[in-house]
Amino acid sequence: MSVELPADGIDPVEIARLIREVPEQDLEALMASDQRDNVLHEIFSRFAEHFRADRATNLDAVVHFKILDRPEGGYDHYEIVVSGGTLTVANPPEREATVTLKIKPVDFLKLVTNNANGPMLFLRGRLKIDGDLMLASRLTGLFTIPSG
Repeated sequence: MSVELPADGIDPVEIARLIREVPEQDLEALMASDQRDNVLHEIFSRFAEHFRADRATNLDAVVHFKILDRPEGGYDHYEIVVSGGTLTVANPPEREATVTLKIKPVDFLKLVTNNANGPMLFLRGRLKIDGDLMLASRLTGLFTIPSG
């Protein structure tokens, strides 16, 4: 089975369902393909759409995501900034991180689609956290995460 994401009209609930149902090796192949940049761009471009500003009114934080294992080496590096109840995304990062999350691509896909639990990924060594652990533990609560 290969994974093909629609070019337009992407439904987050449908994507979450696909991530749950597609075999892990197919997700790995997707994230090792020339579609990786498109997938990550689509995910991060929707962070603001799913942001719960009411849960972040007194929060000022810079979160870096390092999505590991780029096919040519290295990682993708994104930043979300939460300040004054607003959220912005940058790639590449522009500020020093309050917390940095390092995660493999398939685990990242599962995490952002509510198909994996952040604390369990952390306990299993599949999610590395540098910086403010308390902030990291609050992150999922700042978003309405679609699940399929």
